Amino acid sequence: MRAIDFSPLFRHSVGFDRMQQLLDAAAERGSNTNSYPPYNIEQSGDDSYRITMAIAGFGEDDLDLTVTENSLVVAGKLDDQTPEDVKYLHHGIAGRAFEQRFQLADHIKVKGAALVNGLLSIDLVHEVPEEKKPRKIPVSTMAIDHKKAA
Repeated sequence: MRAIDFSPLFRHSVGFDRMQQLLDAAAERGSNTNSYPPYNIEQSGDDSYRITMAIAGFGEDDLDLTVTENSLVVAGKLDDQTPEDVKYLHHGIAGRAFEQRFQLADHIKVKGAALVNGLLSIDLVHEVPEEKKPRKIPVSTMAIDHKKAA
């Protein structure tokens, strides 16, 4: 029996459960999903989320965060400023450029980002406008005169 791995479904979406869209996105990405840099998606409250990315070696000037309608793109590119006289005995810190795309649900807003000790934290919040929130409709016990209504 084959086990089905649903983790690609939750890797690139934040704040909603639209299974069909996620299945389509997972089918498009297939098994060649880019996993660099590593990241976590956390739910920090009922309506708040945090994306934490491990981007050691990148500074604030090396990063570009772009939000469009329902998409967050995090890109990083290091300027190649390694002095020529540096001789690495072991070069294990990745310094390659990257781009990660996250699909955001409706009404998810990016509240801010912070880079601390090589971890980029992006805070998100789900803000539903008042006109979109469910509202109670009071039920009246008055009789309605159907003749006047027509």
